[in-house]
Amino acid sequence: MSVVDEVKQRLDIVDVVGQYVQLQKAGRNFRALCPFHSERAPSFFVSPERQSWHCFGACGTGGDIFSFVMKKENLEFAEALRLLAERAGVTLAERRPEEEAERDRLRQANEAAAQFYHRALVSTEAGQKARQYLEERGQDLKTMQDFQLGYSPSGWDSLCQHLRERGYSDEELVAAGLAVEGERGLRDLFHQRIMFPITDMRGRVVGFGGRSLPIEGQEEGQPKYLNTSQTAVFDKGGLLYALDKAREHIRREGLAVIVEGYMDAIAAHQHGFANVVASMGTALSERQVRLLKRFSRDVVLALDADTAGQEATLRAVEYQDILGRDIRVIILPEGRDPDQVIRSDPEAWPALLADAQPLLDYKFEAVSSALDLSQPRQRSQAVEELLPLLELIDDKVKQAHYVQKLTRLGRLEAAKEKTLHDILRRRARQPRRRSEAAAKIEGEMQVVPPRDAREEYLLALLLRHPELQADGLALSPDLLWYSENRQLLQAWQRSPDLEEMRQAVAAELQEHLQRIAAMNVPPFDQQGAKDALYDCLRRLEQRDLEAIAQANSAALAAREAEGGPISVEELAAAAQASRSGSLPEEIRPEEVSETAALLRQSTEIGIRLHQSSKIGTSDDKDFAGNGPEVELNG
Repeated sequence: MSVVDEVKQRLDIVDVVGQYVQLQKAGRNFRALCPFHSERAPSFFVSPERQSWHCFGACGTGGDIFSFVMKKENLEFAEALRLLAERAGVTLAERRPEEEAERDRLRQANEAAAQFYHRALVSTEAGQKARQYLEERGQDLKTMQDFQLGYSPSGWDSLCQHLRERGYSDEELVAAGLAVEGERGLRDLFHQRIMFPITDMRGRVVGFGGRSLPIEGQEEGQPKYLNTSQTAVFDKGGLLYALDKAREHIRREGLAVIVEGYMDAIAAHQHGFANVVASMGTALSERQVRLLKRFSRDVVLALDADTAGQEATLRAVEYQDILGRDIRVIILPEGRDPDQVIRSDPEAWPALLADAQPLLDYKFEAVSSALDLSQPRQRSQAVEELLPLLELIDDKVKQAHYVQKLTRLGRLEAAKEKTLHDILRRRARQPRRRSEAAAKIEGEMQVVPPRDAREEYLLALLLRHPELQADGLALSPDLLWYSENRQLLQAWQRSPDLEEMRQAVAAELQEHLQRIAAMNVPPFDQQGAKDALYDCLRRLEQRDLEAIAQANSAALAAREAEGGPISVEELAAAAQASRSGSLPEEIRPEEVSETAALLRQSTEIGIRLHQSSKIGTSDDKDFAGNGPEVELNG
C-alpha cells in the first residue's frame, strides 16, 4: 500500500474538510458554502463514499483530500502530503516497490489455497463430513460457493505439495501463514477443518479461519477455531469478515451490524440481511470501527449476553467518539446466537435491531441486573464500575445526562452528583490512555481507499500509446478527482517518457506510477487507442454528471425541507405570481429563480446522462478486466 493510500485510509475527508467549513448533512453527502468563492446558496458537496469534494458553483472543480488542502492552504502536493501524513500519524519513509509485489505473491498463495480447500469440500469424498455438517447448519451449495467455504484434508502437507507444484516456495508458504515447520519438515497449518477464507476490502483472500469437526481420530486438545497468524497481509484486528460483500449494503441502509462468528454472518447474508459483518470472535478493535466508519457511522453489536458484556467496555465507549454516534447493542434470546435466531425466525431479526439499546444504556442495565442495588456496598460497586465509562464521554451534555442516571442508580444525594462531576473534571485533566492508537494506529488497516478505474485506465492508455500525446496534452488535470492521478497526468504532460516521469514525480508516488504502468492495456492501433481514450473521457463525464445530479437532488430536498417552492406545481404558481407582481411575501424572488435553475439543470443533466448511456454499452469494470485489480468507485 502506498503512503498516499495509507494517509487516505486514516483520514476521513468529512473530518478534514469539516475543520475548514461548516458541513451540513444532505442525503448521503454533506454540503456547505464553497470556501473558495462567495455564494448565497451552498454549492460545495463532500462525498464520504467517494472520499471526494466538488464545487458545482463558480469553481466547477473538485478532488480528494489532498487537492482540498492544496487549494485551501496554497500548497504543493508534496507539502500537502507531509501536512496530512502528520495529522494521520503516517511516517513518510522510503517504500520499496518490491514490498507490494511480495504482498501480492502472498495474497495469490492464499487465493490458490482457498481454491484448493473449496474443491476438497465440494468435490472429494474426504470433504463429505464437512459438507454434511454445513448442510445441517443450513448451508446449501450456492452459499458454500458464494463464500468459497472449504475443507482442509488430513494429510501432513497436502496443501504444501499442491502449492509447490504451482511454483510457490516453502518460504512463501510460511510467510503467507499457510504452513509451519513440523517434526517431519514443513506441514500444512490446517487439518480436518471447515475453512472460511477471510478477504480484504477488495475481496482478495488474505487468511483463513478454520473450524474443527467432531471427527474420530482427530487430535485432541486442538482449538475449536484456528486462525491464520499475523502476516504481511493478514491482521485480524484490522479485518471484518464479509465486509467486502456487505459494504455497499451498509452504505445503502446506513447501518452496520456486527456479529461474532463466521456462521452468524453467513446466515444473515443467506436470509437477505447483507449489512452484517463478523468480528471473528475477537473484541471489537479500533481499526475495525474505523473501517466501518467509511460506510456508516451507525453500528449495532448483535451478540449473546456474555459476549455483549465483554464488548461494552471502556474501549467500546471510546469508539463512539470515532463514529460520532452511539454504538447500539441488541441482546439475543438466552442461549441463542444470531445464526440460530435468523434461521429459526428471520422476521424476528429486524425487530431485534429496532429495539437495540445505546451501549451505555445497555451497560447500566447489565450492571443493575447483576447487582443487588438494595445493598449500599453493591450500589457503591455499580458506581465504581460505571463512572470510568462516563469519563470517556466527550459530549458534556451527554455526560451530564448519564451522571444524573448514575446518581439515581446509586441512590446518591443531590450533592453527590456534584461530587461525581468533580471527579470527572479531575480525571479529564489527566492524560488518557488511548485504546489502540493515540497519535497513530498500530499496524496497517486492511482498507483500500477509493480509486477510480476510469482515471487509472486513462493514464495507462496515455503511457502505453504515445500517439495520444496531442489529445492528452489538451486534458485538464481537474478532469481527474484523485490527486495522485492528477500529479501523474501533469508529469506525463511535461514529458510522456516513463523514465523521465519516474525522475520527476515524488517518491511517494513511485509505487502508484509503477502500478499504472503495469496495467495490461490492449495493443490498439492508432484509431483504436483514440476511440478507447474518448470512451474513457465519456465515462468520466458521465461520472461528473451523476455527481451533479446527486448534488442537485440533495439541494432540492433541502429546499423542500426548508419549505421552499420545490414541486413543479408550486414553482409554476410562484413563477406566474412573480410575473403578475403578486408574489407572496414569504417567497423571495431569488428562491424561485434558484429553484428553477436547479430543476432546469436537473432536466438537462438527465437528458445528457440518457444520451451518454446510449453511447457504448460496456461496463466500467472493463477498464480493470485485463490489468491489476482496481476498486471501482463512482
